[in-house]
Parts: sequence; structure tokens; C-alpha cells
Amino acid sequence: MHRLRMLRELHRRGTVTAAAAALHYTASAVSQQLAQLERDVGAKLFERLGRRVQLTELGTLLTEHAEEILGSVERATLALEEAQEARTVRLTAGVWASVASGLLPTALTALAGEHPGIEVRTRELAPEDTAEAVRDGSLDLSFVIDYSDAPTPWDAGLERAVVAVERLHAAVPRGAVPSGSASLDDLAEHPWILAGAKSHFGRAMRTACRRHGFAPKINHEVEEQSTAMAMVGAGLGVTLVSDLGLRLLRPPGIDVVTLTTPLLRTVSIAYRRTAFRRPALHLVIDAVRASAAELGLGTEPALP
Repeated sequence: MHRLRMLRELHRRGTVTAAAAALHYTASAVSQQLAQLERDVGAKLFERLGRRVQLTELGTLLTEHAEEILGSVERATLALEEAQEARTVRLTAGVWASVASGLLPTALTALAGEHPGIEVRTRELAPEDTAEAVRDGSLDLSFVIDYSDAPTPWDAGLERAVVAVERLHAAVPRGAVPSGSASLDDLAEHPWILAGAKSHFGRAMRTACRRHGFAPKINHEVEEQSTAMAMVGAGLGVTLVSDLGLRLLRPPGIDVVTLTTPLLRTVSIAYRRTAFRRPALHLVIDAVRASAAELGLGTEPALP
């Protein structure tokens, strides 16, 4: 099955490197598996055209059948789950740090107690990569984010269930904002610590700043929230952090400042539309929502 998934991704993306990135393999591993697929079939499936790989007529034919086969496997999995009185199933979820530490421990502990047959495994990915991994079939579900200033383009083949809505807060060096609250433009003259503009978070925060009339002066561009917080604690600038992000280890020397004009982000679980009838999926969603509710996080989405 995994070789057929590789073939499908190669057809979609045109290069082994792009297919490998989508499936979270190395390019050499994908090349080896595709070469084995050719040996299994006993026919030439690919032709190299520079950096791109073009499917032969037989390769295209097999790709068409691969779509049917992979769809049939998913439908068979669903039928087996529905037929079992005891729900025994394994799901793989895409996560990132603040979700993995803030929501999952309570959710998965409760789920294991009430439904011990459901096993949830996790894989940490960048938030902008998780939905695509669900679409490609390498994950059963994933956590995804929408910011009030930068909603995520959505794939028509996926559904999402809102599990939490977080506020964003300013993290500033101790004493930098004595009042304990500020508008975003009050922070315009401070040096900033933000993720890169290619990341969803970095793009959304730049958009929010522009909406408040300024372009942040970014002295330090870092992707990890824990790194940004450590730099704030050292007095190197200000950053923005979500409710769940505040549950990560907070270094000394930081004040958390409430934004007078709220910035929100919606955390949802994405899954394939074909998986809607999977009972285990909805039990996981319910457990995560309950975990979020315990933290005081609502479920009214921050979408336009």
C-alpha cells in the first residue's frame, strides 16, 4: 500500500523530492520503493525528464488503479470498525508542540480510560503541513489552525471540527508594559521576535500588525515558541503567544500582556470526508474538546 501511495504522490507532484516531502520520507527511500514497485510489476513505470519524472502509459494506468485500491482500503477499514462491537482501532494524528503538551495528555488519558481499544499515535509536524498529510493518507487526522487575520486555504476533500479557540497575548520583557494590557500598535516601537513569513503563524502575525498600522521590526526570526519566549525573557524583544503556548515552560523575566483588541486563533481537527462515519474519530474529537473545555477554551471559531 505504501508503494502505491508513493506512486500517487509522484503523479501529483512530478518529482521524487516533492513526493518524499509530502509523505515525510527521504528522496532516496522513495526512489528505492518506486524501483521495487517497478520490479514487482515487471514493467517500466517511469521515465526521467531532467529533474522531473514522467509516468509511462503503464505507470499512469497503475496510478488510476492505485486511487481505487487506496479508497477501497479506507472503506474496508471503516466497515470493519463499524462492524466491531468493541471499537478497536489505531489512529495517527498530526500535532505540534502546544497541542501535544496542552490538550493531548488529558484527552488521551480520558480516552484510554473510557475506550481502551482506541490507540492514538502522534507525529509532530509544522502546523502548515498537517492538513496535507491527512489528505495524502499518511495521517488519519491532524490539528490545524485558523487565525482571525489569516484563515487557512481549505481542501474540499477535508472536513474540520473545531476543538478550541485561543486568544493571543503579548509576551514582553518584565516591566516593559507596566499597565498589564496594550493594543498591538502600542508595541510597534519594540523589537520583535517572530516566526518566518513562510510559516502560517509568522504570516498571520505580520498581517495583524499591518492591520494595526505598522510593520514589526523583527530582530530575531525563530520558529520555536519556546525559543522566542527565552529570548523575550532575556530582554531581546516582544512576541505573541497563544493560550496553549503559555502552558509551555515559561522562562523568568517575562510579563504576559492582554491585548485590548483580541486576536484569536481556532484549533480544529481535520479529517478526510470519507472518514466521517468512523466512530473512533468522533470519540477522539469529543475527548479533545473536553480537554479544551477544562482549560476554559471555547469553540466559537475565529473565522471571518
